[in-house]
Amino acid sequence: NTPTSRRRNVNCILMWMQGGPSHIDTFDPKPDASVEIRGEFNTIQTRLPGVRISEHFPLLAQQFDKLSLIRGHDPQNGSHGVADHMMMSGHRFNPAMAFPCFGSVVAKERGYQNGMFPFVQLGRNIDRRFNGGVGGFLGDQYNPFEVHDDPSSAAFRVRDLSIPDNNDRRRLERRYGMLQEIDRYQREMETTQSVQARDVFYERAHALITSPAAKSAFDLTQESDRIRDHYGRNSLGQSCLLARRLIEAGVNFVTVTDGGWDTHVNNFRSLKDRLLPRLDRGYAALLQDLHTRGLLENTLVVWFGDFGRTPKVNPSAGRDHWATAGVATMGGGGIKLGEVVGATNAQGEVVVDSPVRPQDLAATIYHALGIPLNTWYRAQDGRPIELVPTGRPVRQLI
Repeated sequence: NTPTSRRRNVNCILMWMQGGPSHIDTFDPKPDASVEIRGEFNTIQTRLPGVRISEHFPLLAQQFDKLSLIRGHDPQNGSHGVADHMMMSGHRFNPAMAFPCFGSVVAKERGYQNGMFPFVQLGRNIDRRFNGGVGGFLGDQYNPFEVHDDPSSAAFRVRDLSIPDNNDRRRLERRYGMLQEIDRYQREMETTQSVQARDVFYERAHALITSPAAKSAFDLTQESDRIRDHYGRNSLGQSCLLARRLIEAGVNFVTVTDGGWDTHVNNFRSLKDRLLPRLDRGYAALLQDLHTRGLLENTLVVWFGDFGRTPKVNPSAGRDHWATAGVATMGGGGIKLGEVVGATNAQGEVVVDSPVRPQDLAATIYHALGIPLNTWYRAQDGRPIELVPTGRPVRQLI
């Protein structure tokens, strides 16, 4: 196999931390800076020589041989909503054009295979005001299949895949039959592309809703208590476990969302008591589990959020939005591991080495997934749109 043919089989898990994680309090600490910059946390050594991260990542520090760290991330934006669009598409926000997110492009390129969704979103933590995380001009048929319920809940069920009894199943089949009759009549009246596209969408939706394979993939009760505990019994941990199950079942792209990272107030307490421990456990377990199962080589795992946070702690013991420095991580998927790309200055204010923009993250993701960067699509008005016109893959990772 050539490297390109191997990459065609690469899938992706994107871990989206909505709100904007503090780069200084996670993966780009500044222990030698003054206290109002470095904050309250100490640092610990990772498995990469000389690379230290927040003390609240003891499990993840042991998995650092399975990822690369991008400390030169330059978000170029400090606004929520705009970030969800820009970071997940590699395009600057344009009110006249909604660009597709990574998962939607993968859905367009790969399609539905083996009766499984190409693109799934876990959780509601994506800001849709500026078309973040959707199919954009590609069309709604490339939006993610969304799972809103908390997978750590004992009552967790995937609404559209859970048909409790035979009466409900018969009702579904009757409705589907009625829909087919209406569509048959409409097809006799018109044969437009939009009607044909809708027919295909309904056919796929019905096949998936009634698919035992899809229902099984979402069934976390098939996992042992030991594995579920390993990931952490919380929404993020169980979403990471569910993402692994979905990739294993044939889903091509999974977005795991987590909220609460907009820490203007009580930044350190929020991070220490909730956000960092569950990220540490869930993310570390995901990398380890994918590696053990032989899935990491063909699964790109990406972590980032809206932007960075202010180097200087504010009077509310919080950090505010910061547009000129952030942090991202990538592991698996055939990219180089154990790399530290770029650096910020001693105060964590600006990138001073090897800047990586959102469009460069996008280009790196598409490169790893085997999708050519010069792919062109047509918008609804017929305008040709290039996939990533200005992004370049991060050379240290490919």
